[in-house]
Amino acid sequence: MANKIPRVPVREQDPAIRATNFEEVCYGYDLEEATLEASRCLRCKNPRCVAACPVGIRIPDFIAALHEGRLQEAADIISEDSSLPSICGRVCPQESQCEGSCILGIKSEPVAVGKLERFVGDWKLEHGAPVQPAAVRNGRKVAVIGSGPAGLACASDLARMGYEVKIFEALHKVGGVLVYGIPEFRLPKERIVAREIAQVERLGVGIETDVIVGRTVTIDSLLDDEGYDAVFIGSGAGLPRFMGIPGENLNGVVSANEFLTRANLMHAYDKAYDTPIYVGQRVVVVGGGDVAVDAAISAKRLGASSVSMVSLESEAELPAYPHNIADARDEGIDFQCGWGPVRVEGTDAVSGLAVKACLSVKDASGAFRPSFDEAQTRTIPADAVIFAIGQAADLDPFAEDVAITPRRTIETAAFTFETSRPDVFAAGDAASGPASAIQAIAGGREAAFSMDRYLRGGQILANRAAVRETVDKDRLPGEGVLLSPRNERAVTDAPGFGERRRGLDLHAVLAEGMRCMTCGAKARIAYNDDCMTCFTCELRCPAEAINVHPFKEPLPRTLEIHCED
Repeated sequence: MANKIPRVPVREQDPAIRATNFEEVCYGYDLEEATLEASRCLRCKNPRCVAACPVGIRIPDFIAALHEGRLQEAADIISEDSSLPSICGRVCPQESQCEGSCILGIKSEPVAVGKLERFVGDWKLEHGAPVQPAAVRNGRKVAVIGSGPAGLACASDLARMGYEVKIFEALHKVGGVLVYGIPEFRLPKERIVAREIAQVERLGVGIETDVIVGRTVTIDSLLDDEGYDAVFIGSGAGLPRFMGIPGENLNGVVSANEFLTRANLMHAYDKAYDTPIYVGQRVVVVGGGDVAVDAAISAKRLGASSVSMVSLESEAELPAYPHNIADARDEGIDFQCGWGPVRVEGTDAVSGLAVKACLSVKDASGAFRPSFDEAQTRTIPADAVIFAIGQAADLDPFAEDVAITPRRTIETAAFTFETSRPDVFAAGDAASGPASAIQAIAGGREAAFSMDRYLRGGQILANRAAVRETVDKDRLPGEGVLLSPRNERAVTDAPGFGERRRGLDLHAVLAEGMRCMTCGAKARIAYNDDCMTCFTCELRCPAEAINVHPFKEPLPRTLEIHCED
């Protein structure tokens, strides 16, 4: 059976070697490895992975095409829903999305969907058919603010629909968080990001850098003076957050946003660039998320002798994804979990970080409300402190154009991403708060769909369920399966030496008999019109006593028992 094949391991740089460079950690699959891993997919009739994917990629279909050697078709299937497969295959949190919903993950390891998407995306960049712009333009113009995942996705879809699209980027380089926030060792910039963006440009999308909308130009000037019919805001969340504790203004204190921007966008890791960056020898990174992990690993690779991560959360509660935590541990990052910063120590420059023990991060209702043991404190020696406790969107340039929520995000309508202004739409971190790249892409695509309907005079919300069909959770294979309780014999107060435990009646006998897993007999299940061939029964059986028969044929014999009251 396909599900008996173990997950194909992926090749990576040795931790001792990669700690000295900024080259990509994961090498990815070659064709043989990708084909073998693709053979593990069960191709479920109601695939949970598709329902869990924010953009609804037809995952079993592209994996089937890959397995059968039809790589261009696999790339085309992914392109229906994602314009950035090489990027998403590297940075998306598959553990909590497609792979986290894979049926195989119940008793074994899920299919490596992310690694397969990466393989197909990389193959497309090297060998795929060239991207062609829309054959017919409809005469409408759309401005896209921001060239991050949301902006790129929105621009791509609108260009395919026939719109003239132009992206306005505030920085000197295109890509948003993909170029300034994610380290080179996780996402190569020239080899992957630049080439994915080139695919977007081939669709006919124009890009202008060094344009700060709200200052260089305004939304009103784009609409009234430059002839754009609608505007999409995908400016991301690039402002750092600090705690407001004493000592944050000391030399040696920096935000992860600035630290990573200098390392990534400004190539501080490359000696060919003269980018100033202060690393220090003893670095403390405040935070337990993926940005904190990226900052910690980057500091170590930039020359720090010791790097510690201080987090409120316990080790089991760390919000960073497990594979990123494992990478950090492999490279010698020290995790100081369950501690909250009190102040940054030092006179002119940092000398340490004073912390106190964190007893809990959330209250009984689940709200973020840390509690501390004020008596349990200590100081961690440091000459550099990097704060990685979250990001916020810079919404001041748009405050007079669209409504802003109390959470400092752009107020948008659920699912359609309309703002308070009819001709302006928004998605990505600026609208949702910090989230994953694939969630930003999903928002950008839905916004593009809404903008198309708005500009054509259609009903924006009508029949939106038809955009991407998903399976209701209560219909997913394996959901709601209940274990039948054991049918116990009744105990009576029989006098004398009378039998106290009575036997089971016929109904109870039949019900108890149905609980038997026929261990050793290896029960076979033949396909029929009601079987979805999801393999849930085989995978969930603790005794591995069920074998889903691979052919449509009747079982050798059928036992029918009729019960009458």
